Amino acid sequence: MSKPAQPPIYSVDSSSLMDWQARNYPTDVFAGLIAAIDALIAAERFIAPALVKEEIGAVGTAELIDWTENHSGVFVPNALVLAETLSIQNQFTGLRDPKAAYEEADAYVIALAKMRNGIVVTQETPAAEKRNPRRTHFIPDVCREMGIHCISLLGLMRREAWRF
Repeated sequence: MSKPAQPPIYSVDSSSLMDWQARNYPTDVFAGLIAAIDALIAAERFIAPALVKEEIGAVGTAELIDWTENHSGVFVPNALVLAETLSIQNQFTGLRDPKAAYEEADAYVIALAKMRNGIVVTQETPAAEKRNPRRTHFIPDVCREMGIHCISLLGLMRREAWRF
């Protein structure tokens, strides 16, 4: 008899958290989404590298910054994924934005998914879908080349069969 498949772990990019709370799924309208994500968090299936929290601290809304402060257990210390992150950054030099003013979490998100056999959740689109991309690789491009499943926040909702 085979062992049942483990439910997926999601490594979440800051773009998905920002789209959730500030853009597409505001908590005052999608209140049920909070409970659904809280259930994933309780099951340790909704994680992100600590650098995502730092990015949100720099550019997130006050509500999202508060959310990250109240959900610090979601964030995996950067040091735990650093070696894999550096490997990804070395392999995919076009992943880094040459004009970024701070270290980006993209490679950390991918590294965390790889290390936990998880799925990346991001709102980014591949370079080929952009009119004038600033770089050659975005999260979906690297995930595709590395064989890591990559979905959007809406894709996560569909995968989990959530209905609101």
